[in-house]
Amino acid sequence: MKTETYMPQPIDTTDVKLPKELEQLVEQMSKNVHEVWAETRIKQGWTYGEQRNDELKKHPCLIPYEDLPEEEKEYDRNTSIGTLKLIMKLGFKIS
Repeated sequence: MKTETYMPQPIDTTDVKLPKELEQLVEQMSKNVHEVWAETRIKQGWTYGEQRNDELKKHPCLIPYEDLPEEEKEYDRNTSIGTLKLIMKLGFKIS
């Protein structure tokens, strides 16, 4: 096991601007990001709980994307936006 401190080094995408036309795609991707996360958690034995409890495998976000608090949706959007920006930074086109 490495004892060094991990230093994340994501590819810098700060210069990438997503076109307005991709806003709907961002939202669809964000919902899917949540669905994949929730499916994984449920397969691991997690269920809904009003408070997160790792020992009992309870999580308050095991609900439909539409019912999530805005701050949780924002987390999924940031993942989607980051992915789309990376795709564009690497030279791929989204059409």
